[in-house]
Formats: sequence, C-alpha cells, structure tokens
Amino acid sequence: MDSNTTEGNVKEIAGTVQDAAGKVQDAAGELLAKTGTQAVGKARELGGKAQQLYADTTEIVRDKTVDSPLTALAVAAGLGFLLGAIWATANSAPPRSYPKWYRGDDRY
Repeated sequence: MDSNTTEGNVKEIAGTVQDAAGKVQDAAGELLAKTGTQAVGKARELGGKAQQLYADTTEIVRDKTVDSPLTALAVAAGLGFLLGAIWATANSAPPRSYPKWYRGDDRY
C-alpha cells in the first residue's frame, strides 16, 4: 500500500465520519426543533459526502492514469488546447462600440 492510497483512504474515512456527524447533528436539530442546528448538520453531512466523492474520484483518476498514461496525457493535452482556444477567443473580442449619441462629447 503506497502513501497515495493510504491518504485517499484517510480522506474517505474522514468524509464518512463527517457525514455521520452531520446526520447525528441533523437528528439532534430535529429533536430539539432547532433549524440552525439542522442546517449545520445538513451542511456537515453534505461536506462529508463531498469529501468521500473527492477521495473516490482522486483514486479512480490515479488508477486510470497508472493503467494508461498515454490516454491520460492525451486527455490533458485536449483539455489544455480547449481551454487555450476558449481563452484566446475571449481575449480577442473587439472592444464595444457605443453609438455617438451614447458616448456624448468626443472631445476627451
């Protein structure tokens, strides 16, 4: 077991613990009829689920990258090209041209 797998397992366990704590806090809020406690409990629960999802996704991406590094490189290159094309298009837009009546006096 390498350190990356161990780190992923720790994050997944931490997410599970946070999810459980959120559920307990949510239940306590329902029993006490405190909306604030319920909201905090739901937030912790969702945070735990997000942390679990992040750990799972990281592990899947790591495994796929190790299994087929050329595919991972091709995907990264494609995403880089796509982002570069979007950025270049956004930066090359002509400045707005307002009508003369809107600009007011041209003597600046």
